[in-house]
Amino acid sequence: MKTPALFLALFTFLASGVAARAEDGLADLLIGDPAPDFALPGIDGKTHRLAEYKDGKVLMIFFTSNHCPTSHGAEGRLKKLLADFRGKGLSFVAINPNHPDGLSIDELGYSKYSDGFEDMKRYAAERGFDFPYLYDGETQATAKAYGCLATPHVFIFDADRRLRYKGRFDDSQYADPATVKSSDARNAVEALLAGQPVPAPITKPHGCATKWRSKQAGIARQAEKWDKTPVDVESIDVAGVATLRKGGTKNIRLFNVWATWCVPCVVEFPELVKTSRKFDMRNFEFINVSVDEAGDAAKVKAFLEKNSAGLSERMKKSVKEEGRKSNSYIFKGGSMEDLMNALDPEWPGGVPHTILVDRDGKVLWRHSSAVNGDELRAKILEHLGTFWTP
Repeated sequence: MKTPALFLALFTFLASGVAARAEDGLADLLIGDPAPDFALPGIDGKTHRLAEYKDGKVLMIFFTSNHCPTSHGAEGRLKKLLADFRGKGLSFVAINPNHPDGLSIDELGYSKYSDGFEDMKRYAAERGFDFPYLYDGETQATAKAYGCLATPHVFIFDADRRLRYKGRFDDSQYADPATVKSSDARNAVEALLAGQPVPAPITKPHGCATKWRSKQAGIARQAEKWDKTPVDVESIDVAGVATLRKGGTKNIRLFNVWATWCVPCVVEFPELVKTSRKFDMRNFEFINVSVDEAGDAAKVKAFLEKNSAGLSERMKKSVKEEGRKSNSYIFKGGSMEDLMNALDPEWPGGVPHTILVDRDGKVLWRHSSAVNGDELRAKILEHLGTFWTP
C-alpha cells in the first residue's frame, strides 16, 4: 500500500523533534555519554536491567512499537542484522516507549495492535521476536532518559557503554531492502566491533513520534469532537448503489447493509464505526446503507449519531470530491432483491450483510450476520498492508 501523503507528512513532522521535544524531562544524550540505567518489564515476565547486557562489546538499544509502519518496515532488516552479528559481540534490547493513551485510534491503521503491554506479547509472538522486548510506557522514564523521539530510534554504545551512535536504523521507511541507501546502524555496529570510529555518529530518526501519555487529554478531546460530528443521511437507489459498488476510486470500500430494527445490526455497528476510525488515514472508507422505511430517515440519523458515525474532516473532503455528501444512506426506489443484485449477487438474504471491495469493485470478503470486529480489521489489513511502500 502506497504511503498516503497526509499520513506520511503527519508522522514525518511529529518525528522531527519539534513536537516531541516539548515533552517535559526529555534528555538529549550526547556522543560519549553513559547509557542510562533502566529496570523494565519484558514480555517474558521478567524485569530487565542495563547490567544484564554488559557482556557484549557493543550494545544496541532499539526503541520500537507495535503500531508504527516505519518500525514494521525495518523489522526484516533488523532481524537480518541480529542474525549476522549473533555470537560476534553485539548485545541487543528492544524497548517500546509508548503508552496507548498517547495514541489516537486513527494512528492504529497499520497494525492489529495498540502499544500496551499485553499487545506487545501478541505482536512479538506473531512477528517471531527472539530478543528482549521491554515496556517503558507506564512511566516513560527510560524514553525520556535516552531522548527517544520516535519509533524506531536507535542508540548504540561501546564496550564501556558510552554512546557512539544515535538516530535512524537506516534511511528507508519501507520494508524492501532495495530502498536502503545508507545502513547507518549496521555501519555503526561494524565499526565499533572492528575498533573503528563510527562513520556517522548522529542521524535524525524518522518514523512515528513517541506517544507520550501526557497527550491523552488532547486525544480525548479529539475523540469527543469526532463523537459529536453530525451525520448526513442521503437517499440512495439501485443505480446509486451500483455506482458506489463499482469502485474506481483510490479507496477500498466496506459496505454494510443494516436496519434499526435488526438486533445483530445494532450490536455490530460500534465495531464498524471503530473500524472506520482505525483506518481513517488509509485508503479506505466505510459506507452504510439502511433498509429502514424511507420515512424513518430521522430515526436512522439519530441511531448513526448516537453511534458516532460522523465523517472525519479527511473523509468529508474525499466524499465531496466525488460529488457526494455522506457515506450514510437509506435505500429507496427498489426491492431488496434489486439491492442484493446491485451490491452483491452472492448475498444470501437478510441483514446485516457486509462486503469489502477493492478499487475495481472486486469482492475481497463478504459476511452475512454480525461481524467479528477483530477478524474484520485483520482482513482489511491483509489488503492494505502493515507498512509503507514507495
